[in-house]
This record gives sequence, structure tokens and C-alpha cells, in this order.
Amino acid sequence: MRSVPNDLNVSAARADALFASALQRSDEPTAVQVKQAIAAATRAFGDLGCAARVAQEYGEHPETAVTRMRWARRAVAGAYGGSRSESVGAPGHGRYFGLCPAPRAPRAMAGRPQTRTMLRAS
Repeated sequence: MRSVPNDLNVSAARADALFASALQRSDEPTAVQVKQAIAAATRAFGDLGCAARVAQEYGEHPETAVTRMRWARRAVAGAYGGSRSESVGAPGHGRYFGLCPAPRAPRAMAGRPQTRTMLRAS
């Protein structure tokens, strides 16, 4: 039996892969098409490559990335039999809702002074 945190990580990876795929919400894809798109994106980019594409889109087009990720999560839940509450609002998925930890200031490199100051989260 799988543990819940592991299932959530698998669900997040699948959502990232679907997000990175060419499949569109307007295509009204079937569960089979969703699974095929996830497999193709994972083969093409790997798990980390899919996550990198998600991050890039959130950086360049945050207004559309949020909508696409919500669709991807619902589609993954539908295709793999998870409930919407498990895949969308579950703990561990905060990275899509602004709950990322604050960035840390870079460490000073030996012999080189830092040239800029990072903002600190309070």
C-alpha cells in the first residue's frame, strides 16, 4: 500500500508533466489521452525537465500558468482516479499557491564580496 505523501508526489509529478505537454484543455482530452501526454512529456523532458518548464511558465506567464496547473491537476485526478481534494488542496502542493519558502541570500564566495543585498522575508 502506498503512503499518502508518496501518492501526492506522484500526482504532482504527473500534473507537472501534463502541464509541460502539448495537450490543451480545449481538446477536452480523455483519460487515455491525458495518460499518453504525461508519458510522452516525461519521456521527452524527464521529471525535473517538466518541473523546470512549469517554473519557467510561472515566471513568464503567471496569469495563465495558474489556470493551466489547475486544469492539469483536475485532469490527473480524473485520469488516475484521485479525488479533487487529494490532488488539488492537499498538503505538499503549496509550490503552486505561493507557499514556497523565502529565498535565501547566496553564500559569499571565497575571496569575492557579495555585490547585491537580498530582500529578507519577515
